[in-house]
Parts: sequence; structure tokens; C-alpha cells
Amino acid sequence: MAQLFRKYKQIEVDIDEYLDHIIEGGLLFKMGIKFYSEGRMEEFEERLKELRSLEKKADSLRRNVETKLYLRTLIPEFRGDVLGLLEHSDAVLNKITDTLLEFSVELPETLEDLNDLHNDLAHNAISASENMVKAIRAYFRDLSAVRDNIKQVRFLREETNRIAEKYKRDVFRRDLRLSHKIHLRFFAHNIEHIADDAEDVCDRLAIAAIKRHI
Repeated sequence: MAQLFRKYKQIEVDIDEYLDHIIEGGLLFKMGIKFYSEGRMEEFEERLKELRSLEKKADSLRRNVETKLYLRTLIPEFRGDVLGLLEHSDAVLNKITDTLLEFSVELPETLEDLNDLHNDLAHNAISASENMVKAIRAYFRDLSAVRDNIKQVRFLREETNRIAEKYKRDVFRRDLRLSHKIHLRFFAHNIEHIADDAEDVCDRLAIAAIKRHI
């Protein structure tokens, strides 16, 4: 991050902490999905509580960084790109939190023999968000590494879509109530969307990185 904020160490620290929150949020999400599929509801609800608290801290950090960027008129030529990356990566953390919250609210009746596939779906979606964070860090520290991390996010998004399709096809070929099928499809789609949102951030990041090279 020294390339952009070498004179403003605290902003560098704040952005790093903010990105750490996205990583931690993804880990809490994966644990929450695992506990839900195993029927360990008390532990699931505890992870959800931690995740919602973490999201609030991340929002506060993001707003603090945005305020400093504006008030101190830092990096005016790149400020819009940095603000856009922060806001859109925040949308990924929001999606992670909202999806786990929906499990708590709607209590979908998952299928035990598909739990491994469901957990794989969550794992790949969160891996996409983790590599999104790596790509953002690279934007500040090592532009040469941005492209490789973006390619990894795109690969993981494709893998997440593949697993989601397999899961949904399996569900809709079973002798279940249509409402049950649609409910399970809804949750698979929401998990899948985490990876889609991570790729959207990387699409913005790719353009921002090109502008840094010019």
C-alpha cells in the first residue's frame, strides 16, 4: 500500500483491517453453513451474531477511510477508484451476512445427502471473496499480482456456478414439494451470488489497475 499511502500510515492500517474483516466474515459464514447443515443451531446462531457485529465494524471502518480520503484530498487521481473498490467489496460482505441471516429467518429444510455439495458451494463462493481481497491488496502493493488474483476469482466464480447448477438440478429432480425445491434453489442462488459479486469487484479492479499503469 506504500505506493499510494506512504505518508498516511493510518489509512493503510484501516484499509488492511477492513479487508481483514471481509476475510473473517467469510470464515464465519462457512462455519455457520456447516453448523446449520449439522443441526448445531446454537453454534450457528453464535456465528451469525459474530458476523453481524463484524459487518457493522467493517462499515464503520469503510466510512472512516472514505472521510479521510475526501477531507485530506488524498490521491485525487485514484480516489474514485479506491472508493468504488471499498464500497463494492462492502456489498460482498453484506451479501455474506444477509445470506446467513436468511438461513436463521427462514430455516430452510436442507437435504442431508446434499450437505457436502452445499458446503462445497459455500466454500467456493467464499474462496472467491478471499481471492478478491488478495487482488485488492495487490492493487495497493504489487500491481503485477492483480491479474493473477483476478483470474483466480473468475475461476472460482465459474466453479461456484457449476456446483450451484449441479445442486439445483439434483433438487428439482427429486420427489419433493415444489415449494421446498424453490426454497432450496433460493438459498443456493444466494450463496452463488457471493462469488458473482466478488467477480464484479474484480471487473472494476481490472480497470483501476490499468489506469494505475498509464
